[in-house]
Amino acid sequence: MFEKINLLIPFGNFIRNKSLQNFLFLALIQSSTVLISIISMPLLIQSIGAEQFGWVNLSLSVIIVFNILVGFGFNLSAPREVALNQSNKAELSQLVSNVFSAKLLLALISTALILVGAYGLNLFQEYQTILVLSVFMLFSEATFPLWFFQGLEKMKLVSVATIFSKLLFLMGLVLFVQQPSQSIWVNFLLGISGLGVNLSLLLYIHVVLDIRFFSPQFSSIWKSLKDNVLLFFSNLASHISINGGLIILSFFASGATLGMYSLAERVVMILRLFPALIIQAIFPNSSKLYQADQPAFFSFLKKVYLGTLAIGALISIGTYLAAPWIIAVLSRGELNGAVGYLQLLAAIPFLACLNVGNVMILLVTNLRDLLFRASWMFCAYMICVSTALTHFYGGAGLCIAILSTELMVFFICLYLLYRHKKELLYGFYS
Repeated sequence: MFEKINLLIPFGNFIRNKSLQNFLFLALIQSSTVLISIISMPLLIQSIGAEQFGWVNLSLSVIIVFNILVGFGFNLSAPREVALNQSNKAELSQLVSNVFSAKLLLALISTALILVGAYGLNLFQEYQTILVLSVFMLFSEATFPLWFFQGLEKMKLVSVATIFSKLLFLMGLVLFVQQPSQSIWVNFLLGISGLGVNLSLLLYIHVVLDIRFFSPQFSSIWKSLKDNVLLFFSNLASHISINGGLIILSFFASGATLGMYSLAERVVMILRLFPALIIQAIFPNSSKLYQADQPAFFSFLKKVYLGTLAIGALISIGTYLAAPWIIAVLSRGELNGAVGYLQLLAAIPFLACLNVGNVMILLVTNLRDLLFRASWMFCAYMICVSTALTHFYGGAGLCIAILSTELMVFFICLYLLYRHKKELLYGFYS
């Protein structure tokens, strides 16, 4: 009897581990995204066709670039600040007010830029209406309080809310998107469903958690933006490096090719969320460990890193082997081009896992300048190599460029840490 109790206690402590709980709930959020994508992709391809599916994804890529502006690095810096001030409601109230005010202001600026580009400069002609109706995703991003609950290490509610918003989006697709001309509503539905649920979460933060929302003070907003400017440019560069391929391909390929590539890319980018999910899950606890006990921090990070590499390898191998089946299920047909792209891109989840340790060191030590330099170095590499290889070899060339960029990211971060913070590098890799 006592032996059974002794066996159960460590497992119970393991489950109660805050980093593990963060990971599980973040995994739940991403799993809902994966599941909805798996369900929605065949629905969309059948209802709006591969070409319109390509334009919808291209619009989404443009909006996500602007979402980086809306986020402005707060998704990386704010969880750390929340984690360090968990018991101070006055500080949390001020932080919450500053962050949401800044993000809403940036969402308004981004919307204005898109409207000027679309109607003033007559850009985005092939997908103009789709893009303009996608701007609600900017306000969904601005009001999404994941960073707040992540810093508190209380992820259950935001996980359930995210799943609910995805289900609302899926229901909207079934009801309102049934032919190619209705492709304009796809991203609109994604944005409006997220925005509605996020506003409910903000109400919960105010009423239940007793967090006050102060009227915006532009001096505080300006200070927050200045503090995060390097993180913003780092995020922007990272996003261009990871997700800019579809935009580059749009200059060299037809809508049908865009559709096949975007289908393969959507699958891989969902799987690539795994290392990002790991970083988000362990970030609050890693920040506190680094401040309190550096040897314990390095020991913790090493264990996480080895496990991440092992799982990343399994994901990549499984994706390569299952590529024909995955594309057949998602498209409900045979798209050999998409299968080829997916097999080429299958190594990305594992390659992305290589850099988890380096990125975590840069984040917890607040080395924003090094993160900024690394991000723009591999962004410049990606743009040059992707443009050249896509011009000569089309979608296959783009896949090779994206793979080489993932490797370059790892080596650039390794080099910068070696040059500027050898003791951290040795502490982790020794």
